[in-house]
Parts: sequence; C-alpha cells; structure tokens
Amino acid sequence: MRNAPLRRRRGDPALWATIEEQLHGLDHAVLNAGIADAAPLTEIDFTAWRKLMAVNLDGMMLSLQCVLRVMQPQGSGSLVMTASAGGLKAEPGTAAYGASKAAVIQMAKVAAREAAPLGIRVNAIAPGGVDTPIWDAVPMFGDLVASAGSRDAAIAEMGRMATPLGRYATADEIAGQIGFLLSDMAATITGSVLVSDGGYSA
Repeated sequence: MRNAPLRRRRGDPALWATIEEQLHGLDHAVLNAGIADAAPLTEIDFTAWRKLMAVNLDGMMLSLQCVLRVMQPQGSGSLVMTASAGGLKAEPGTAAYGASKAAVIQMAKVAAREAAPLGIRVNAIAPGGVDTPIWDAVPMFGDLVASAGSRDAAIAEMGRMATPLGRYATADEIAGQIGFLLSDMAATITGSVLVSDGGYSA
C-alpha cells in the first residue's frame, strides 16, 4: 500500500473488495492511513478537506470493514487502528485532521462493541509526536535542523517544546505498543484507545 496509486485509491470500495479476496486466514491487522493538512476553519479548501477525509476516514472505514468481514467467519482476531492525539486535543488549524482522527477513535469503539461477540478485538492507538521520516518533508523542520545543528537535535527540541515528558516517541516504541495490543497479553482489552503522546493531551 506504499505506492501513490494505491494511496489515492484507499477510499475506493472496489479496491477493498479485491483485497478482501486475498486475506483468508488473517488473524491480526494494523489499519494505518493518514495524511495531514493545516488551515483555519474559515480557510479550509473543500477539495483538500475531501482528499484528507477520503484517506483518513473513508480509507479507514473500508479497510476496517474488509478486515472484519475476513475475521468474522473465523470467530477470532485482533486489530489496531491508528488514530492520533490530534483527535483528542484541539489545536488551531487542525480541524480536518483532528476531526478525521476523532472519528477513527469513535469508529474503533463502535467496531469493538459489534465485534466482541464474534471473538474479535478492536483497539486504537493515538500517538503524539513520533520521530519518523515524514518530518523531513516539512519546511519548518528543515529550518529547525539548520538552527539546531542536526536532525536528532531538532527532533529532541520539538519533543521538549511539545510534550510534558520532554521527548517524542520512536517508531519502534509505537510498533511495540501496537504489538502489545494485538497480542494475547491484551486478551481482555478491546474498545480502548492507547494514548502515547508524552502527556501532550493530558
């Protein structure tokens, strides 16, 4: 799902019908879809709004629907949906992204209630700042790297500014937390949102 044509088609039901045919026996899934945009509410471009919702919300719903349909006949399964701390805490300029991720959180809770009698667990994770390559394409981050002297120093500075804990998560830490939610160690956990944001939304 990493190439551009597939990213553009995540909101296409026909794509997911094709994928569903290939997923027999699936017992664990991580549903991860997200693009970001920033604008005050009065300046949101509707085309940009729809593009973001097509990926963050339509794509998430269709992938969730697909996975649940595969898992239902098996009577078991565990899945984690990637939300965001941005769906929990309001920040100016994040209406589209925040609304989409808040909807993902609610969708995970509804799915958990519907799927529990079928033996399927559904949880969400809501990361805050995470050190990933996505920052490298952000002009503001490039400026911070230049002033801080290195990429690591820039990430550390953002973590100090943005979180009470004083640092961002690593991708490996988030992956480990998702792994826990998928595992039998979390066998009685469903309908939960694991907030991993260094205290940002507290």
